[in-house]
Amino acid sequence: MSEPKRVLFVNSEILPYLPETTISTVGRYLPQGIQESGKEIRSFMPRFGCINERRNQLHEVIRLSGMNIVVNDIDRPLIIKVASISAARMQVYFIDNDDYFHRKFVYTNAEGNFFEDNDERAIFFARGVLETVKKLRWKPDIIHCSGWMSHILPIYLKKIKEYKEDPIFANTKLVLSLYDEVSDVTFSDNMCEKILLPGIKTKDLNTLNPANGTNLAKLAIEYADGIIYGSKELCKEVDDAIKSSKLPTLPFVEINTSDNTYVKEYNQFYDKILEGNAI
Repeated sequence: MSEPKRVLFVNSEILPYLPETTISTVGRYLPQGIQESGKEIRSFMPRFGCINERRNQLHEVIRLSGMNIVVNDIDRPLIIKVASISAARMQVYFIDNDDYFHRKFVYTNAEGNFFEDNDERAIFFARGVLETVKKLRWKPDIIHCSGWMSHILPIYLKKIKEYKEDPIFANTKLVLSLYDEVSDVTFSDNMCEKILLPGIKTKDLNTLNPANGTNLAKLAIEYADGIIYGSKELCKEVDDAIKSSKLPTLPFVEINTSDNTYVKEYNQFYDKILEGNAI
């Protein structure tokens, strides 16, 4: 009997830890549905400071914590926490760091301004997930990235030697859900310099010029193996990039928690990506 396929979910948002949005709703119910279909799953999200650790029963996983990640020439400790969603019989892993994730707001400050270090937070999140999965020695067949904060992970997975040549990730396919979000935000002028690691060349980041939400989504598309329309409509530039990529795509499916049709559609899409079939 063959081993069950494994899906790693990398989410910007998951219910009930963040308010209800399409992204957080999918982050909560899709992994449960995929697990119930017979696949193994793991879920990751950032440990934003607005998440009440006591109420949600988060606790640190000491054996996974203790690594350090350098972002913008500063060495920062990686802390891994975990919580259980008992109704779904699943765990959620949280990427944590005092400097990046302990503020009481998610993406913007009290005045509604996008945090200046959001690029660094996304870089730390992407590397934190990959490093933690390596330490878990849990080999995913699919990595499904949802939400803009996951959009740096695809280039790291596909370009950095220590990830792409590791047996844990050697045959992993990357699925990207794209939403109508942060298309007009801008990141720091030196975002590309911060992303650079051995294996990534400056020209690999040409798409991220200028560094904004639209171009970050387009960069993620370049390193994906399949695209899911998470929103009914995407900005024209992103939509055009998807079409020109000629990647397998899954059109928008209405998200309804009382009807798991979208879960079945997503699950079939994973299977077709793994089979290498164009859609």
